[in-house]
Amino acid sequence: MRLTEFNEMVHGEFGRLYGDSLLVDHVLISLDGKTAAEAIEAGRDPREVWRALCAEFEVPRARW
Repeated sequence: MRLTEFNEMVHGEFGRLYGDSLLVDHVLISLDGKTAAEAIEAGRDPREVWRALCAEFEVPRARW
């Protein structure tokens, strides 16, 4: 997954403002206590980060 696709999916699922806030403010335990933005910056695959966000916020699996 490319970063642009990741951002489109985040914005599509959570909205632009809330999605942008989640990326920098919400800590994901499954990503070693990093925010989504920190995890991507550290080299995590955006698909892995997307799946962690979906699991955390109970997004239906059909949209993962």
